[in-house]
Amino acid sequence: MKGPGRLDWLVARPIAHRGLHDRAAGVIENSATAVAHAVNLGFAVEVDVQLTADGSAVVFHDDMLNRLTAYKGLVVERSEEELLSMPLLDSAAGDLIWTLEQCLTLVAGRVPVVVEIKSAWNGDTRLAERVGRSLAAYSGPRAAKSFDPTMVQALYRAAPSVPRGIIGCAYTTADWPFLSWQQRWRLRHMIHWPQTRPDFVSWKVDDLPSPAVSVARRVIGAPVMTWTVRTPEQQARAGLYADQMVFEGFVP
Repeated sequence: MKGPGRLDWLVARPIAHRGLHDRAAGVIENSATAVAHAVNLGFAVEVDVQLTADGSAVVFHDDMLNRLTAYKGLVVERSEEELLSMPLLDSAAGDLIWTLEQCLTLVAGRVPVVVEIKSAWNGDTRLAERVGRSLAAYSGPRAAKSFDPTMVQALYRAAPSVPRGIIGCAYTTADWPFLSWQQRWRLRHMIHWPQTRPDFVSWKVDDLPSPAVSVARRVIGAPVMTWTVRTPEQQARAGLYADQMVFEGFVP
């Protein structure tokens, strides 16, 4: 394997999507409780990060606050201090929004951590740079990935030793209306590869098989993870076309 070295650890154990969460049971996605549950069962963990107004990385999926907190507005408009005081709705443990650094401290190298770098697709790469610095200083198994090739490039520049992946899918007009057809075509076929130089690919399970992914896996030798696996049928598809799955809603 090129770049940061072999990634056998990345495909050794299934990856819990946003931790092992169940909102109905009071365990909220991307929370400390969800991550702890996954770690305690020996699963790798995928978490999402968003940029704060003052340049920190918080573990949170949405760009808006309202789905998971009692607050409104964009995450990026709030400071780290403000965000860390916000309780996650329906959390039985009283979890608050937390930082990537706090998450890494909790995991403490016990299982792999995969960080999804969220993007506003506006050329702002501060979040990728922050994640790169944090992961470069972390001694446990870790990797980062993003849908946005600009973020993956920035991660490579900031932390070339950190394994990086490109996330992809079929890029339908319905799901990606803000991108031109030319942009969607380039992303679908990973035309960015010479610039992003990813160490692995993370592809939507329902959009496999994919010619570009097959080339990356069979010719280049890049491991393929697939998301988000929720059903036996999707798990079977993942087994055929990928090396790893990001799962949710069941314990494999």
